[in-house]
Amino acid sequence: MPDNAVPCPIAAVLFDLDGTLIDTAPDFVRIVNQMRLEHQLAPFPPHTIRQQVSNGARALVTLAFGGEESNPDFTLHLDALLQRYEQELAVESHLFDGLDTALQALEARNIPWGIVTNKPSRYTDPLLVGLNLHQRCAVAICPDQVTHRKPHPEPILTACERIGADPSATLYVGDHARDIEAGKRANNYTVAAGWGYLNAGERAEDWCASITLPTPQTFCQWLSEQL
Repeated sequence: MPDNAVPCPIAAVLFDLDGTLIDTAPDFVRIVNQMRLEHQLAPFPPHTIRQQVSNGARALVTLAFGGEESNPDFTLHLDALLQRYEQELAVESHLFDGLDTALQALEARNIPWGIVTNKPSRYTDPLLVGLNLHQRCAVAICPDQVTHRKPHPEPILTACERIGADPSATLYVGDHARDIEAGKRANNYTVAAGWGYLNAGERAEDWCASITLPTPQTFCQWLSEQL
């Protein structure tokens, strides 16, 4: 099958979590800015924080208070952020607009969809419960369930094995270069989510995915044409 040929039929669709399937940035924006205000620091514009969400909690603490080398309280700030996030992780987070239509289309055709993320189960599982997605999601693979995290292909291959999907007939959708690398190494058809949490100056087209789509709406339209 050519690299850019969509599998026919599609066996499964797997998504990265933050910045791809779910917009978790609003909760991070709120928590980071609350913490800054408590330390008499000015809040950041939301887009400044959004750009760092896919880079993880350590990147958010570095943004807010400085990195480990310059911030002697780095570990305390990191623990405080994670504790707050665990308590308030589904307050403002939501599916990206339009993606529920894609999920419903897959479910109507009995095509399983799932999640492969570098977000630990400690946060992923309650987030899915909070958004009422846990019973709809066929599989959710987190780094604490495997030996290697993305960009290693193991998490994606594990997800495919769990749901009995041929990796070469599976779509993997992600908003980071490591997602596309992992998908390629797993022999998936890869979709670069241009709507995600890209770093300043970063272009999803540069990841050389099988296809790059700029918005959730264009993804939904494209997917409907493949089903």
